[in-house]
Amino acid sequence: MGLMDFIKGELIEIIEWTDDSRDTLSYRWPDDDKEIKNGAQLIVRESQVAQFLYLGQFGDTFAPGKHTLTTDNIPVLATLKGWKYGFNTPFKADVYYVTTRLFTGNKWGTSNPVMMRDNDFGIVRARAFGTYDFRITDPKLFLKEVAGSDQHFRLDEFGDTMRSRIVSLFSEALATAKIPVLDVATQYSELGAALLPLINPVVTAKYGIEFATFLVENVSLPPEVEAAIDKRSSMAAVGNLNDYVKFQMAQGMGSGQGSGAGGMATEMAVGMAMAQQMMQQTGGPLSPQATQPAVPPPGVPPPLAEQPAPTGPIASIPDLLSPTEAAKVLGVSEADVLSTLEAGDLKGKKIGSTWRITKTAIDEFLKS
Repeated sequence: MGLMDFIKGELIEIIEWTDDSRDTLSYRWPDDDKEIKNGAQLIVRESQVAQFLYLGQFGDTFAPGKHTLTTDNIPVLATLKGWKYGFNTPFKADVYYVTTRLFTGNKWGTSNPVMMRDNDFGIVRARAFGTYDFRITDPKLFLKEVAGSDQHFRLDEFGDTMRSRIVSLFSEALATAKIPVLDVATQYSELGAALLPLINPVVTAKYGIEFATFLVENVSLPPEVEAAIDKRSSMAAVGNLNDYVKFQMAQGMGSGQGSGAGGMATEMAVGMAMAQQMMQQTGGPLSPQATQPAVPPPGVPPPLAEQPAPTGPIASIPDLLSPTEAAKVLGVSEADVLSTLEAGDLKGKKIGSTWRITKTAIDEFLKS
């Protein structure tokens, strides 16, 4: 190998990079410590820009196309190197290829709850996540603030680097937008569109990137706050509490769940309330205007108070009765007598597992 061949082997004549991946943001072209020949060809493809660095300082930025590298068309690098006009020598510089296409479907999310102020709940902790699309708009600023001197800066590294910064920007933008927490779930698309003008100026000025879309897919609250929201919804659905209680009592009576001491007490309370309403109504059966006693229909026995005194075996009721005997006297089931005894409305004496009721207790129960 001759001297000229050796010299040519140490010079770079063509600089190009074919991106065969979908996740590369910036790539430092490997020069193997070689010098770039004056007049070398620089090839920059679409969705790429080439950024030159010389001695740690940014030089020229080349857009897509084929460029011949001479001191005439790289003025910034020529100034940094201190070339004289027409001084044609090889030079060394780092060349970074930066991808400028749109990177879509990138996920963001809060690793910890974000504290935010809400008009309805005061200070609440909220988690949020979504997706965003972005592109690099300022290669110099992006390399300086985000990628650094990384030889091959990928999308996963960008996600790790920017996640906390994006969450911080989201929190500040959400506070500025002043959207209530209860309205966030119904305004996901509007929320992203509202946050985009607030986030873009910051990320463009700080990191040299621009968000094409910023989507909020979910905002969740702590379980205790969600429980409070559910209770508020339930209260709104109930409406008038008095009407709701009456409805629940009526449902219990109709479904047969009113048997037992508690059920009988509920039925009595409902009956008293209905009686009071009937007495307050003009012309009701218990109103003062109702002076004439109601005549029962044919075949229906008169009320107990108007019935003639019992004769026969019932007239000679023993002083001490069992629940079965008391049920026959009162004309009800034995289960009703036992429930009334358990409730204390009918006085009786329990001996072991057996109840005994006096005739006097039955008379007091009928009078009460």
